[in-house]
Amino acid sequence: MDVSTLQRRFAIEGLANIVEGQGGLPSVRITTQACDGEVYLLGGQVTRWKPADSDEVLWLSQHSLYRVGKAIRGGIPICFPWFGARAGDPKAPSHGFVRTREWELESITANDSITVTLLTRSDDSTKQLWPADFELGLRATFGAQLTLQLEFRNTGKQSAHFEEALHAYFTVGDVRQAGVSGLASTDYLDKTDSNARKSQSGDVHISSETDRVFLDTTRDVEIHDPNIHRIIRIQKQNSRNTVVWNPWIEKARSLSDFGDAEWPSVVCVEPSNVGANSIEVAPGQQHTMQLTISCSSL
Repeated sequence: MDVSTLQRRFAIEGLANIVEGQGGLPSVRITTQACDGEVYLLGGQVTRWKPADSDEVLWLSQHSLYRVGKAIRGGIPICFPWFGARAGDPKAPSHGFVRTREWELESITANDSITVTLLTRSDDSTKQLWPADFELGLRATFGAQLTLQLEFRNTGKQSAHFEEALHAYFTVGDVRQAGVSGLASTDYLDKTDSNARKSQSGDVHISSETDRVFLDTTRDVEIHDPNIHRIIRIQKQNSRNTVVWNPWIEKARSLSDFGDAEWPSVVCVEPSNVGANSIEVAPGQQHTMQLTISCSSL
């Protein structure tokens, strides 16, 4: 459906409208007393959440590409059914294929908050990359908090095994002065050091390229930002990994959709199930991972 048809069918006057976003791509824009927000049908990707009386929480690169088949750099991309490079298949798209697909808009509902439900499902093109029959739904609820529920349903006759991540990019005043708490005394795999297994001592502080997969952790995580005077709280359910990422100087320069000078303004904290914590779902069953983001003053 084109944007005008989606607007007639799903819009809620004064609260949620379907518009042509960047690159002419359809997006749902949320405007309520509690927050402003946006989610693109491309990738089922939330790109904005700004609570009332707060700065933007999610980060977007000014160099983001807004084209079908390309991922949007920033917001909360969905990584599925693998995370990072696919083992044994270097030609496979990084982080899976759903973040570059156009999703279907299923519904928009209004209660105390606005909930946008999106869906993508298996077809001939996905089976060339991954054989499972599935439906993958995103339920994004915009209010004083932002809640994302990523729901996988196995519609096939075989068990499905996959990795998943909600690759959330957060805006910070200066990542060198911010700290990420809630991961102390947790083991992690350091992807900048050949996946060496290490243990986190105290809060995470970014002072170089950082790419850590924290293991067997379900705890809440907080980003303490003295520049913006804000705490971002990241709560999750049915997630056993937390990834912390910042590209630093050289990695940022190597990414065509990431500005050379943008790295100090972002840190990624990503609820996920990857590697040894990947998920297996039996035929006819489902699995839901949830992320809830909230803010308070520091």
